Amino acid sequence: MKNRITGRSAFLALLKDEGVTHLFGNPGTTELPIMHALKDHPDLTYVMAMQESLVVAMADGFSRASGRLVACNVHVAPGLGNAMGSLYNASFTGTPLILTAGQQEQGHGLTEPVLFGPLLQMAAPLVKWAVEVTRLEDLPRIVRRAAKIATTPPTGPVFISLPGDVLNAEAGIELGRSTRIDTRVKPSDDSLKALAARILKAERPVIVVGDEIVKSDALREAADLAETLGCPAWQSSTPYGAHFLSESPSFMGAIARLQKVARDVLAPHDLLIAIGGDPLRMSVYSEVDPLPEGVSIVQVGLVDNDLARNYGAEIAVKADVKETLRALVPALKEAGGAALETRAKQSLAALSTKNWAAKRKALVEHISKSSHTSPIDPDWLALQVVEAMPDNAILVDEGLTSSRQIIGLRPHRDRYGYHALASGGIGWGLPAAVGVSLANPTRPVVCYSGDGSSMYSIQSLWTAANHKLPLSFVIVNNGGYRIIKQRLLAFHGDDNYVGMDFIDPPVDFTGMARALGLEAIKVTDPQELKGVMQSAFSRPGAKLIEVVVSNAVN
Repeated sequence: MKNRITGRSAFLALLKDEGVTHLFGNPGTTELPIMHALKDHPDLTYVMAMQESLVVAMADGFSRASGRLVACNVHVAPGLGNAMGSLYNASFTGTPLILTAGQQEQGHGLTEPVLFGPLLQMAAPLVKWAVEVTRLEDLPRIVRRAAKIATTPPTGPVFISLPGDVLNAEAGIELGRSTRIDTRVKPSDDSLKALAARILKAERPVIVVGDEIVKSDALREAADLAETLGCPAWQSSTPYGAHFLSESPSFMGAIARLQKVARDVLAPHDLLIAIGGDPLRMSVYSEVDPLPEGVSIVQVGLVDNDLARNYGAEIAVKADVKETLRALVPALKEAGGAALETRAKQSLAALSTKNWAAKRKALVEHISKSSHTSPIDPDWLALQVVEAMPDNAILVDEGLTSSRQIIGLRPHRDRYGYHALASGGIGWGLPAAVGVSLANPTRPVVCYSGDGSSMYSIQSLWTAANHKLPLSFVIVNNGGYRIIKQRLLAFHGDDNYVGMDFIDPPVDFTGMARALGLEAIKVTDPQELKGVMQSAFSRPGAKLIEVVVSNAVN
């Protein structure tokens, strides 16, 4: 005899068996069956956020900070609509996420009641798979398949529509078993030999790394490759994670998302070695191409769409980054011999005056000249945040213009120590930091956010307070959308900033934080910054530090 179970309880049991520990959600009427079943699953933590875009962003942050499958639940068509911006972010970063929405009962939905909508069509453009459960007996197969699809590279979100009648039904069903597909494969011997030969043929190679370095846990291996070759290594133009060990003598920083700047960085080289991501994803249009003529490309990664996305590659290898580098580095050493070792030592010596560590020292000296500037200089604030953070702290960064120097100031030392906005859709930082903190309860988390970004998702503060997280929000208050002002002035020569200020009336971030349950303080004196933040970062509980900075456009 099969065990009889309700759809709502089976759904939660299946999530738990797939490794899900937290269910992020905002409950509505069609989600009540799931809320009803939670009492029978006390080991599944329900995390309530006050709007659906926050729900998905929190789940996204949790997964990015843990590498684990996550699940979140939103409320029918308007809820899914609210979530779409955050779902776009999760799709961009390939977050393994099961998104579900309650749907009206089958048959009742045919009458198109209030809140009804075509959920599958709405979600489909942003997910790997979208499906509606039409029979309780199919629920286990669907959830198992969804988890498998979400976690198989290229990883990404999936969507399941859950009609109320299916959740409330009861039947004797088997829950099946979880499956994970092992994709940690390395190239064939012939491919490795060809790749090593092409790299050794290059006279002036350069490495550009992407997010698969994090997903594959290959930071040490990527640094070994760069140090073996003695060549510079850069983060890709979308440096939204800890994609390289900053203190490696080969690390140079992040390539700017500006075509001319990127082109100038790559111009001295004859081979671009792209590891684990699209190396040259730009932002705004330019007539300048970021890839100089004469620079060839070899590329390794598991995401098909990133391989030779915009530029043809001499060699493109679909394989796990870590496994490939583990085999490639010894092959390079064996084939290159003493000559490669000598050349690498000479090259690393030459890089020592211009690598990340050297640039950081000069940058700190430059920024420190603004230590007494009032209003506070945003770069001085960024330096104080970095220097006040405990060594084991995690930084979630959506400071935009105010965090322009963060990657140059704070070293990446582990793959989950830094998370930044990837897609450009602002408002991600505050809720993502909540998810990051839930995934890393023993590490302090600092969220560094612009004031404009924070207003997209300010309700996240309540969830941080509700869960008593060791999470500090630093809100950079310059009274407007500085990045848009900069671009209006740069692209159009126009300094008439319509709709880009919120200073009449000013936004009271400390007041909002207190109203949502957080300890809060406002800082206007540049000399008070470090002490205030060291105190906040070292104490338990959720806090907000509002820092009033210069509103100068440049």
